[in-house]
Amino acid sequence: MSWKSKITPYMLLIPTFLVIILFIYWPATYSFKLSFYQESFFGNKSIFVGFENYTLLFQDPSYYKALLTSFIYSFSSVFLTMFIAFLISQLLVQNIPGTRFFRLFIFAPYAVSPAIAGILWSFLLTPTVGYLNYIFMLLFGIDTDWLTTTPYAFIAVMLATIWKMLPFDLIFYIAGLQSIPDSLLESSMIDGANLWQRMWKIKFPLLSPITFYLFIMNFTTTMFTSFGIIDLMTKGGPSGSTTTLIYKLYLDAFSYNNNGSAAAQSVIMFLIMGIITVIYFKGVEKSVHYQ
Repeated sequence: MSWKSKITPYMLLIPTFLVIILFIYWPATYSFKLSFYQESFFGNKSIFVGFENYTLLFQDPSYYKALLTSFIYSFSSVFLTMFIAFLISQLLVQNIPGTRFFRLFIFAPYAVSPAIAGILWSFLLTPTVGYLNYIFMLLFGIDTDWLTTTPYAFIAVMLATIWKMLPFDLIFYIAGLQSIPDSLLESSMIDGANLWQRMWKIKFPLLSPITFYLFIMNFTTTMFTSFGIIDLMTKGGPSGSTTTLIYKLYLDAFSYNNNGSAAAQSVIMFLIMGIITVIYFKGVEKSVHYQ
């Protein structure tokens, strides 16, 4: 084998490495460095302050509030999305008329960006002309301004997030359910297993690798890419009730020009995601059945 044949694969990887270095590793390294500095308002002067940005964060009550809001929002949205997706997928794998037509349209929200989802749900929940607001008023007697009232603003953001993530989970659960052998389910029916038992004692354990994967992906989505939904629906209000870690980072960086604090928050978010991922892999992966 000539030296050209040996070096060709590495040459082909150079564009990929350049993109990763320029858009992932370099910004991450710069953020870590910036977390130890404080910049002037115009960014023309930096002062090394050590761990002061981290110390001020842990002394800030609003940061703890954003941290608590993030965990409640993320875990609630993730578990509700996965639960609803698992139930709906049971219906979408049935051989009944209209199933394929329904599958086509239920996947549409996945193609919509978080920003568009935020605008759409803001319109649906508008007190004057919102269709969903009208339906909630008729069915449950709830007539309120969803986006400016506590705790309805938080619920509205969760509804938009679940709607946005649901198709992604459905795709995987439907594919998983279709891969389960019919003979296995037929045997369980002969043994007397009812619908509920087949769903939770046979199907759900067999789909544990998919559930394992979806939790990580959904949790990452709610922690980071949900920014567009929050910004366009509530802008973190009312009174910070929908301000998550990622939205507080945005406010400190672009509204208050406190880049050092924002960089410190990005480092803390990275550590939080790493710790949760490690704990999840160590604690939950043991119960995952790959075969």
